[in-house]
Amino acid sequence: AMKLRHSLMEPAMKLRHSLVEPVSKAVQEGSPSVLKMDGAAVSRGVIHEPAAARMQLGNFQPPPPPQRELAKARGAVVAPLGPVGTARRIIQREGFTALYKGLTAVWTGIVPKMAIRFVSFEYYKECLTSWTGHTGSSMIFVAGLSSGLTEAIMVVTPAEVCKIRMQSQYNSMADPSQLAKRKYTNVIQTAFVIVREEGLGALYKGVVPTMLRQGCNQAVNFTAYQYFKTQLMNYQGTTSLESHQSLLIGGFSGGMGPLVNNPLDVVKTRLQKQVVVDGKAPKYTGLLQACRVIAAEEGVLALWKGITPRLMRIVPGQAITFMTYEFVSSKMHQYGVF
Repeated sequence: AMKLRHSLMEPAMKLRHSLVEPVSKAVQEGSPSVLKMDGAAVSRGVIHEPAAARMQLGNFQPPPPPQRELAKARGAVVAPLGPVGTARRIIQREGFTALYKGLTAVWTGIVPKMAIRFVSFEYYKECLTSWTGHTGSSMIFVAGLSSGLTEAIMVVTPAEVCKIRMQSQYNSMADPSQLAKRKYTNVIQTAFVIVREEGLGALYKGVVPTMLRQGCNQAVNFTAYQYFKTQLMNYQGTTSLESHQSLLIGGFSGGMGPLVNNPLDVVKTRLQKQVVVDGKAPKYTGLLQACRVIAAEEGVLALWKGITPRLMRIVPGQAITFMTYEFVSSKMHQYGVF
């Protein structure tokens, strides 16, 4: 019986040695495979403690991939912060044409806005000159401030509300099915939807910060432009500027306002973007309250979010606007229109 037992055990022992021996060699050679042994576990050539080696191979889970890899696996675009990264993310998620969301609102607002701005500025400047008898920097500042307030009430606030609603909705411009389901399609339809769902007053959400922003913008804008224009003409001994000089001075003066009033623009955008639901208190209720909430939740620097793309838009825009204004004004005076 003993001989029979040994004769049966001997092949089993040989089989065990034949299975264990390759494992030992794999550990010594740094094999990348994950194996299970009685005394230890080997993972990528590293021998772990015997207690950890008792886990089953089938239960072994590799460490989770980094969040960036998970985002890529889900098809999301991981882009750095900043205007370039944001533009890249928009293009990859929604298509290149998504960069032009809200363009109809811009078109609808920019023409009457510029007309009202310059006509009202000239009107207020003429009135102040007739009342005070002189035209100085203080009169230019007040006239610019008044023109900014006028355009904010008449055009800018409703146009900005529609533009922001159209830009903030998510839909892929490259996907016809999503494009057909979008809530806001153009500026007129957007205005009707907002009035129908939220009332006429919703078109004037953020009117106070918009008035402050536009008033501050145009006060600084016109004052700086008139100052640099006068200094350059006195230096040159001329009564007018060349087109390229108006272009440069207009761009420089146009960049001063946004650096000062960007917090107003951030608050205005937050107020106009949020949708008020009956029975639910809105997150942002006013100018000061919104400033406090944003600073507390995101830091004070969050009030200057978007300053780079805003300058990229405003500086060349103001440069072209002032150059065009000077050219058209000179031609109108030349032909006796004014």
